[in-house]
Amino acid sequence: MGNIFLGARRDDYILLISLASFFIPLILFTFRHLDDNRLTSWQWTFAGAEVSTFFFVLIIGIIVAYTLSRFSFFEDFPALFLIILAFTIGMIFWREPEVIIDASRYFTQAKHLKEYGIKFFIVEWGREINAWTDLPLIPFIYGIIFKLFGENRIYIQITTTLFFTMTVLHTYLIGKTLWDRDTGFYAGMSLLSMPYLFTQVPLMLVDVGTMFFLTLSIFTLIKALDKGGIWLPVSSTAIFLAVFSKYSTWMMLSVLGVILLVYMLINRPRVIIYRGIIIGTIAGLLIGTVILYKFSVIKDQIELLFTYQRPALKRWSESFISTFFYQIHPFITIIALGSLYVALKKRDIKYMIICWLMILIILLWIKRIRYIIPIFPMFALMASYGLDLVKDNQLRRFLIFSAVATSLIIGVFVYLPFLQKMAMVNFQNAGRYLNSLETAQIRIITLPHEGLSINPAVSVPILDLYTEKHIYYPYIKISPPEGIKRSPLRFTWEYRNPAYYEVKKEEIKDMPIIIISPMPAKVLPKYIEKIVTGYKKNIVFDSSTGVFRYSPVIMTYLPQARSFN
Repeated sequence: MGNIFLGARRDDYILLISLASFFIPLILFTFRHLDDNRLTSWQWTFAGAEVSTFFFVLIIGIIVAYTLSRFSFFEDFPALFLIILAFTIGMIFWREPEVIIDASRYFTQAKHLKEYGIKFFIVEWGREINAWTDLPLIPFIYGIIFKLFGENRIYIQITTTLFFTMTVLHTYLIGKTLWDRDTGFYAGMSLLSMPYLFTQVPLMLVDVGTMFFLTLSIFTLIKALDKGGIWLPVSSTAIFLAVFSKYSTWMMLSVLGVILLVYMLINRPRVIIYRGIIIGTIAGLLIGTVILYKFSVIKDQIELLFTYQRPALKRWSESFISTFFYQIHPFITIIALGSLYVALKKRDIKYMIICWLMILIILLWIKRIRYIIPIFPMFALMASYGLDLVKDNQLRRFLIFSAVATSLIIGVFVYLPFLQKMAMVNFQNAGRYLNSLETAQIRIITLPHEGLSINPAVSVPILDLYTEKHIYYPYIKISPPEGIKRSPLRFTWEYRNPAYYEVKKEEIKDMPIIIISPMPAKVLPKYIEKIVTGYKKNIVFDSSTGVFRYSPVIMTYLPQARSFN
């Protein structure tokens, strides 16, 4: 079993991998009802896809993967190859609109920094700036990007793509440091075999950034325990950054204790303990300073997490079958499972470092894919470690290249077209249209909809992300529906209208009016009809997949007495 290919003909296994690369997606497609992912379920994404085109391109992808597997030059420059490939894949998905309403929170927090400065952000985070259960680091970074380069989504996408690319690089570096360059290279490639992850890269969320900072903290701790010196404060800083990325990392940072224990067992324990104390002291001082300064805010957030979000995890879940077979290429999952055998055979205690987070996810039964994105690099390392079962280098390359090719094809030909048809694309299209108008300001009105659990006010920041115009939004607070306290959209009802959406009353006249309805509305309320008197209805943006309840429609009204051409 140690070498399952010993004595076997390479061509036979190439044929076997080729057939598996084609028939596994075919089997998954046949049983796509098993995929209960909340965003990119195969039930939905393949419904409007050209299935024959997909499988035709898949065959081409397998052929390309085989052709590339015949060459080894990729392994001569692994870091450079992974950086270029990861960033290129990220760029492909920049066409994707913001598809998750949570982006509204992060945009609003970032815009406060851009409008009022760093000091305001630090002082008012959790007060004037509604922080919900978010930690400040990544919105702070987004705000700095806005401040330096301008309020344009492309700069955020470049930033999140860099987070993704650097995560791939640090996954490689962890594998290389713990074992060898090949383990690192195939770990980086395994991370590029997770099609769901591609869809998250261009979004203004915190998950990809959190994945990067967690991976960075793991790598820098390993280097600090190995080398000491300047790596000690670098490791402390990385841990500090990971702590304030997202609350879920607090649990995941337990892997640092595992790393410390493993290094005490395989290295000089006194030196490791000494270095660990230095790292922990510096990190503790940094973390403690922020917690003391924002103690009341963080305390309230933690209470909310325990009383609301933790119990809700049982309802906001997806199956492990969906996550590890549909949203991650099955080759990666199967090889990762095989890695346990390899580690036991070698009695390799360092394996605990990469498998710990997966053990944690299973023990705590965390089944929401967005909450476990940060562990994907460690899962990729498990898969790479399991490739020790395959001794033939070309077969290794073919296996992994096939997984990457298939995942990319799923992402580009199935997921991306589906996401570009979601109703959230209406904000993107409306923003482009508004940018073409010769006006500096626009007025937005949101329509409530009875029975809908989302507060329509949170859609305003999403549109703001896409438009260069100054927005005037007279927010009217409405009562939330019953049962909202247990809803994943409860945060939308905590919305507070930022001061930067206010203008003087005399400036309202002759502004274009944008009406955002959470669902198609055939008849406007009478008070809205009165407001748009003297306006001409213009373009309506109403794309929708018909899958999600929240299908915002954007209607534009222009004053009849004024030209905007």
